[in-house]
Amino acid sequence: MRTVDDLRTTARLLFDAAVKAADPAAAVQRGFAETPPPSPKTGGRTIVIAVGKAAPAMLRAAMERLPKVDVALAVTHHENMALVPGAEVLRAGHPVPDEAGAAAADCVIELLETATENDVVVALISGGGSALLPAPPEGVSLAEKATLNDHLLAGGLDIVEMNMIRQQVSRLKGGGFSRLAAPAPVYAYLLSDVIGDDLRAIASGPTVSPIGTPETAINSLKNAHLWDRVPPSIQVHLETAQPAGAVESKSQNTLCGSNRLSLEAMRDAARSMGLPATIVSDHLTGDVADAADKIVGQIKDVPAPAALLFGGETTVKLTGTGLGGRNQELALRVAMAAPKLDGQWVFLSGGTDGRDGPTDAAGGLVDANTSQRIEDAGENAQALLANNDSHAALKAAGDLLITQATGTNVADVQVLLIAP
Repeated sequence: MRTVDDLRTTARLLFDAAVKAADPAAAVQRGFAETPPPSPKTGGRTIVIAVGKAAPAMLRAAMERLPKVDVALAVTHHENMALVPGAEVLRAGHPVPDEAGAAAADCVIELLETATENDVVVALISGGGSALLPAPPEGVSLAEKATLNDHLLAGGLDIVEMNMIRQQVSRLKGGGFSRLAAPAPVYAYLLSDVIGDDLRAIASGPTVSPIGTPETAINSLKNAHLWDRVPPSIQVHLETAQPAGAVESKSQNTLCGSNRLSLEAMRDAARSMGLPATIVSDHLTGDVADAADKIVGQIKDVPAPAALLFGGETTVKLTGTGLGGRNQELALRVAMAAPKLDGQWVFLSGGTDGRDGPTDAAGGLVDANTSQRIEDAGENAQALLANNDSHAALKAAGDLLITQATGTNVADVQVLLIAP
């Protein structure tokens, strides 16, 4: 019989397999093989712009493969900052937009506006790009847009709905990238952090048509009881803005990496270790409490041994003042609700970018004794959970998943290992 320590080691190895499958360089190589970017016309330039948590790695891979690059620019967050020879790399705030991101957005806009019909724009898009390039419309300040973003992050909306709203308060999102680059063609390669891989939602869709309209954004904010908290300038903008036009004729979009590919890599790695492995769901979304109930049900019902895999992105509605993230809270909820079985089990939930919420952890790695370890450390798990303080609870148990920033992002993965 496998020990808990063995299972914990195996769970971490499977998580590492998921991250490796999302390697940005491999994603760019896949994308270029499927849709090779053309050479510019005579006198034209190849302009490469990378945006997101994987931007430096994607840009480096693209520059190694393109025969000639005239201008190269990357925008990423502080933790994934890396120099790329021959390119300018800018840092910006994430998940809350900051002044550095606004300055970076201005640089991107200015570069796109120089594109001509003889140029080719290669866009490398990965998760996190939405917050990294805040480009508020006229009449809306960065501080007001940051306030909107804070409310969206705390309001329990899923990523697609949040990005739909963000698109309506931006010059770059929802196809703005392609509209600004016209008449140059845009070849975009996207590393998806969005469940279902809706290209309109990845980094808020800078090279695709918007998800909705100003009217749908207003309705979503009202349904989430957030409209009255939105700054007045944004209310005015949404009430007066015209719907943006389609950009499909201006862009060629290629999906080159996703959560599903990482789940398949985890499955294959588990099977290579002799573990029966099943992808239970690649759409583990919605409220984190409901997701925990689904996973606990699997512990009860599935015969051992088993490796059960999930992928997705849950949501947490903040009611407390604690520190944590959706993966840490999911792991804590599973640990508190799971029955004590005759066999051994462990559960891991982690963000493939290596960060879960505003913390130093990627998520949590728990087992049947997690709750007892929290109690032995003098903490009250239920009280910490009620305060959205999953980080403190898992830290007390020694069950934080710590990876550092990974340089990629294809949303979250979960693995449940059950031994006889």
